[in-house]
Amino acid sequence: MAEPAADATLRMVVLGRQGSGKGTQAARLSATYGPPHVSTGDAFRAAAASGSELGRTLKSYMDRGELVPDDVVVGVIREHLFGPGAPAGFILDGFPRTVAQAEALAEMASLRGIDIVIDLEADTEEVLQRMAGRRVCTKCGATYNIVDNPTKVPGSCDACGGSLAQRDDDTEDAIRRRLEIYETTTAPLIDWYRQRGLLVAVNAVGDVDAVTARVVAAVEGARQAKAAGQKSAASQSKGKGTLGT
Repeated sequence: MAEPAADATLRMVVLGRQGSGKGTQAARLSATYGPPHVSTGDAFRAAAASGSELGRTLKSYMDRGELVPDDVVVGVIREHLFGPGAPAGFILDGFPRTVAQAEALAEMASLRGIDIVIDLEADTEEVLQRMAGRRVCTKCGATYNIVDNPTKVPGSCDACGGSLAQRDDDTEDAIRRRLEIYETTTAPLIDWYRQRGLLVAVNAVGDVDAVTARVVAAVEGARQAKAAGQKSAASQSKGKGTLGT
């Protein structure tokens, strides 16, 4: 396949179970196409550090360890991605998590919409194996996996040299509970986006590079389909104009 053409205006959403590789593939899509990779955590940290009223409200929930309400989450995303100085495109990882959040994102992006939604498919046992092997840099937050995405030097972050640790919530019982929550709250998003013709399912099992190749192929297919649709619409519009003259 030819080298994909960069386009920093692309707007993408990456869905998938915890451990399906959303962060890794979103970062790689960002490197390939140009739009920034935006995780919910990134947006939350930026809002909390901004000192804005919304940021202070968010920080109060985070400091208390409470679930952040939908209206605050949506407000943070609106400010981060659609406020002054916001990027033209983005690759979202971790938002939306519910149909209500997806509806809010559709409203925010209404003028240009979302270009493609990638659903990374990996079964429960695959995810359990991956998450048990996940390690996070204690200094910069970079994520690795001792099984399929190890660091060059064991125990040391490739990006900053910080030490790696396993998250407290990466035990099997905790992972299974999070997967159950995903099935009841986030999985309905798949049908929601499929009904709107935006969803492309990608097999997320196997070598990381092979998965990336599948994801890029899916994005390229969506871009080509969109371009063909725009060309057809323009041709039909031109034909109607000719008939009316």
